[in-house]
Amino acid sequence: MPQIPEKIHELTVGQLSARSGAAVSALHFYESKGLISSRRTSGNQRRYTRDTLRRVAFVRAAQRVGIPLATIRDALAELPEERTPTHEDWARLSEAWRSELDERIKQLNRLRDHLTDCIGCGCLSLDSCVLSNPDDAFGERMAGSRLMVERGRGRRG
Repeated sequence: MPQIPEKIHELTVGQLSARSGAAVSALHFYESKGLISSRRTSGNQRRYTRDTLRRVAFVRAAQRVGIPLATIRDALAELPEERTPTHEDWARLSEAWRSELDERIKQLNRLRDHLTDCIGCGCLSLDSCVLSNPDDAFGERMAGSRLMVERGRGRRG
């Protein structure tokens, strides 16, 4: 990993990419979503402060555990302007995200259990597939396409 001399207080997008492991396009995307910020030089080149490295690490760690970018952006917005997230910030935010992650894990476990049923039936039927059509209240009566036709006829007549 390239080292950046202490006297350099700003990074180019290439330096930030090399140090953070994030692609340049990802960094541009993060910036467009308000997750990181830069200033522009007189030549219109981006320059990032050194603490952007920690913000990028924070974003990538949160993404790896499944936190949506909008949620990450909201969390970073709670920090004082441009402040680097600290260990304490991560601990506080990760605790807040725990219940959301627990719920997602429950959903994934249900999907995994239904996947076994789906593979067992062998048909991948949209009429009765609990993966394609979870909690289908009308599925007991008839398939969705027939239900739409039924509704269409009801309007005409």
